[in-house]
Amino acid sequence: MRDFAIGCTYNYSQPHERLSPLERFRRVRDTGAFDYINWLPPRPLIDECIKASQETGIPMTTGNCGLQLGRDGERLAGLLEDAGRVDMKLLNVMLNTYAADGHELTDVEITDAYKRGMDLGARHGVEVSFEVHVDCWTESYKRVVPFVTALRRERVKVNVTLDYSHVVFKIANFAEQRISGVEEDVAAGRVVLDPFMPGNLCQEWLALNVISFAQFRPVSPHNPRNVWARNEDGSMPRGIMYPFVPPGEGEWHSPWHAFELATCKEAFRHVMRHHLTDDASPLTYVITEMIARADYGLNAKFSLLEHNAECARWIRREWAYLKKLHAAGLPLQA
Repeated sequence: MRDFAIGCTYNYSQPHERLSPLERFRRVRDTGAFDYINWLPPRPLIDECIKASQETGIPMTTGNCGLQLGRDGERLAGLLEDAGRVDMKLLNVMLNTYAADGHELTDVEITDAYKRGMDLGARHGVEVSFEVHVDCWTESYKRVVPFVTALRRERVKVNVTLDYSHVVFKIANFAEQRISGVEEDVAAGRVVLDPFMPGNLCQEWLALNVISFAQFRPVSPHNPRNVWARNEDGSMPRGIMYPFVPPGEGEWHSPWHAFELATCKEAFRHVMRHHLTDDASPLTYVITEMIARADYGLNAKFSLLEHNAECARWIRREWAYLKKLHAAGLPLQA
């Protein structure tokens, strides 16, 4: 049975919480819920983080970085070198939709950036993965399959990071669907966002067998915006995170209902069911991603770490249950 490792985002603390690397690692370890921490620390902190990792037994197996072509091209080499120093296995890349000069990236620019990342990473024992993420080229969902197809034509190994929260929050949100260029397709049934419906994007992408890395962030369809935060330009952020367990009074800005989590849970069950039943599934790493950023949980009053840990425990319970069903030859889905 091919299990996957479960990591915790490093970004679980609010800005006013000043945590040393050692304290950050210790808190993740002390939850008892995680195998590793998802973090590529800034270069000045690397040595301190390596020591903290060794002391706590919590490795830095995966990490994230943002990248904009025309501005960060040379930075990627340094990031992958740093990833190798911390013994990282996979660096998740959020590649901006637009280059520094303002033009939208072409398919060739995207595939070339991926190939360069894989080549650079190979020198340090690190692979790259490109994420389905807002403000990235993958927010145009119909570009994902051509990206995979083009790279496979060149016999390049493809890693895609699936965070389906970036799709779920657009369900029934027509303005957000318009940003992804799928509003008319969704209305006509040509693109299906809802993981409860046949032919949905989650299943389509999983069937490509390129999802090496999956991120779980609880979110609801047409998620409420994070009114407790602002973007750097002062504008209202999106809302791409929902509390996983009931928040206490005054800990969240909107009403909370357990049923709102059904859709994101079903999407992640698709991830697990596919991995359990398709031997070609490359899934190796999973993380929980309740983070302190404006579109997500910035300024939330509940503990993001505790909610991340509850997410991890839910994943472990669901995975164990699905494995038992599979071993008994029972259907994995009602």
